Amino acid sequence: MSHSCARLVGAAGAALLLAAAAAPAPRPGAAPPLACAAPAANAQDPRPHCCFENARYVGACEVEPAQDETCATILEYLNNLQSQGKNYCNSTNIRGGWKAVPCEPRMKTD
Repeated sequence: MSHSCARLVGAAGAALLLAAAAAPAPRPGAAPPLACAAPAANAQDPRPHCCFENARYVGACEVEPAQDETCATILEYLNNLQSQGKNYCNSTNIRGGWKAVPCEPRMKTD
């Protein structure tokens, strides 16, 4: 990697750290933003799903959140350049550039 490229990567990492440190902490008891929470489950589909897209990933990534996860925490993981160890999106190693999208309806199979 060239020196200018390494500096750019270092500067981008520093900017991400500063942005994370400057972000206000959520107030205790405050409700999460509506757009980031996993949709409520219903009787026909007991597990909520989260869908994400990335220009470097083919197709949409659909994730079923675990008990302690939300769509927001999964999106945060996918966009964290240092995250590793989870099997989201076919165990992709693509980090950064993910965005939440509406999930396509599933076709019923009898």
